[in-house]
Amino acid sequence: MALKAARRRAREIALQALYAWQVAGADALAEARTQDGWERCDQALAEDLIRGVTSRAAELEQRITPALDRAFLRLSPVERAILCIGAYELAERTDTPFKVVINEAIELGKVFGGTDGHKYVNGVLEKLAAQLRPQELAGTRQPA
Repeated sequence: MALKAARRRAREIALQALYAWQVAGADALAEARTQDGWERCDQALAEDLIRGVTSRAAELEQRITPALDRAFLRLSPVERAILCIGAYELAERTDTPFKVVINEAIELGKVFGGTDGHKYVNGVLEKLAAQLRPQELAGTRQPA
């Protein structure tokens, strides 16, 4: 399996595990390890995302909330999980380009989220990228 596919699968598994953690109070890491495809995903990435989001949930919520047009808890559990994964990656996994983080979050939103939820995720994560990675973002802008 290609690295890209293994990393995408890791994000999908992390999303599903974090959904179960939010909705049912499940042990997210144990949940992830039972998911179909666990053996084929980038397990180190999945574990890092799950541990990072669960251990820093309040901090991530605080970081995300100013970029929202509604209360954090009014978002669907899927959107909350996608935004937390994206915010965590933007803040902590600087080895992953911000465009990749955002594109992966959009793909998760298209597959698992509601209609047009991916557009909302894109807008929120663009705002966070501008705050968390201003130099990287500036490097991608073309002069007018």
